[in-house]
Amino acid sequence: MQEKPQQTYWEKFREHGYSRRDFLKFCAYISAAVGIQSTGIPQVARALEKKPRPPVVWFHFQECTCCSESFIRSSHPMVDDIVLDRISLDYTETLQAAAGHQAEEALHDTMKKNYGEYIMTVEGSVPTKDGGIYCTIGGRTALDIVKEAAEGAKAILFIKLLPINL
Repeated sequence: MQEKPQQTYWEKFREHGYSRRDFLKFCAYISAAVGIQSTGIPQVARALEKKPRPPVVWFHFQECTCCSESFIRSSHPMVDDIVLDRISLDYTETLQAAAGHQAEEALHDTMKKNYGEYIMTVEGSVPTKDGGIYCTIGGRTALDIVKEAAEGAKAILFIKLLPINL
């Protein structure tokens, strides 16, 4: 069975019933937001017509899941808008239905198919002392998992909340 390619932003807009005019307005808004002159809007539109939503792998290591909880409960933007329309969240222990071997397979498939193109998000700390043995998933240390995934990531985001004294 041949795999269906990931949808582009424009395809996702059409699927949700937005017009071409709505799409071009969106392109103008995001262009303005990042400081692109109006003459650059057609280039932004062409890129969003052709570029698929970025695949994301989101790891949870030594953390309390509060970053994910805050994200899930946000009202603007709504989590479903982000996860279903803006990105392709291909792996995350907190939100995916798959578990165990199926989850690991989804992770490795994403990293292989999208080498150099996926966004890697790490929530919590990654222990390094004693080779990182203090946090293991599926018999592998968090440190090993991070090293493997980071090798093919286009961008890496580390999320770590720091305690505040009030």
